[in-house]
This record gives sequence, structure tokens and C-alpha cells, in this order.
Amino acid sequence: MRFPSDPQLKALDPVFAEMSAATDHLLWDESPELSTREKILLSLVADVCEQTLGLPFETHVAMAREHGLSADDLRELLRFIAYDSGYPAALAALARLTDIEREQGLTGPAGHRHDVNADGVESPIPAPTRRAVRNLDAPFAGYMDLQSRMRAGMSLLSVRERAFATMTVDVLYQTLDESFRVHVTRVLSAGATPDEARAVVRFSARFGMTKAWRALRVLEALFTETGTVFA
Repeated sequence: MRFPSDPQLKALDPVFAEMSAATDHLLWDESPELSTREKILLSLVADVCEQTLGLPFETHVAMAREHGLSADDLRELLRFIAYDSGYPAALAALARLTDIEREQGLTGPAGHRHDVNADGVESPIPAPTRRAVRNLDAPFAGYMDLQSRMRAGMSLLSVRERAFATMTVDVLYQTLDESFRVHVTRVLSAGATPDEARAVVRFSARFGMTKAWRALRVLEALFTETGTVFA
């Protein structure tokens, strides 16, 4: 995989560029479990979580556009992860994305949107999770229900892509208890294999190896606990 920022990296530091290229070759070219589109989306998720909105974000936005992701696709990604990454982090990325599009003369969004169900009572969150959170703190459960409802109508990203995104947020924020369990379950329910779930965590090593290491240990323990078939 060649990155638009490769010449800039070499100019900044040729040794760092060589290390980065070897790392990217291993995670991008020798990791067939995830598609190129999925890896780009997860890279953008990492940029939001880590607030690496300079050269890394510019590079990943350029790659996204080169591989068929539209301005509307990218905005749906930011809307989707805002509740896990935090709204301020997603807003900063949205503002930077708009600047990049203007600076580089890229086509902006066509205005695709989904219905935002802010006033309903139903929630896609599994009932056991809703009960557990409501027993913990009812107003917080209401907040979770709202966030879930507002995203239910999204359609530009697949369920699998959205589930992979939430797993990546968990790895980078090290929220590896309740939310990680829910998101891994969603990944498997969307048809992903255990090896593909492992690949999501492994790819996160690009953004922090020790975080990915701990997440892999938790993932394997979760597979063992639930009797997940090792593929």
C-alpha cells in the first residue's frame, strides 16, 4: 500500500519513513482479513480518537477518496462514532475534514442524511444491556438510548463496518469491559469471524501497540468464556 504522505515522510525523516513503510506493509498488505476500505475507515476512527488531525488525517482522507469513499460517507462515519469518541473529538475532525476538502478542491457532501429519531422510546441496544445500564443510572440509560436511536437509520456504512469502528474505539480508549463485549458480540452477529475480529484489534496496533496487546488478551478471554469457535 502506497500512502499519499510517503514523500513528505521521507523528507521529514528517511529512517522513520522506512520504519513506517515496513509497519504499513505488514498491517495493510499482509492482513487479508480486512478490506482496504475497512482499514481506511479504522484509520480515520483512530485519527478522531487520537486527534491526529494533521498529516495522518489528511493522508487517510486522501486514501478514502481515492478508494471510493465519498464526503457523505466520511461524515456518516464521524456522526456514527461521535457518541463513543465524544462529540468534541468528532466535531474537531469534521471541521478539519471540511478544511481539507476546501484546501484540496475535493467534492463536498451531497447532503445525504438519515432520519434522526431524537424523540422516540425504542432503542436498538440489546434489552439486557439496557436493563443493566438503567439499574446503574436511569438518566444515563436515557442518554444511551438517545444515542442509539439517532444512529439507527444510517445506511452508508455497513453494519460490519460500524461494528469494527466501535471495536477500534474500545481498543484505543481501553474500554475493554462492558462496551467491548457488546461490540464484539455485534461484530460476530454481523457475520465476522473470530479471525476478522482479531484482525481489527491487530490493526489497531498501528495506533498503539500496547493497547492492542491488552485488547487481544481480553478478546481471547471473551472468546473462551463464550465458547466462540476459533476460526
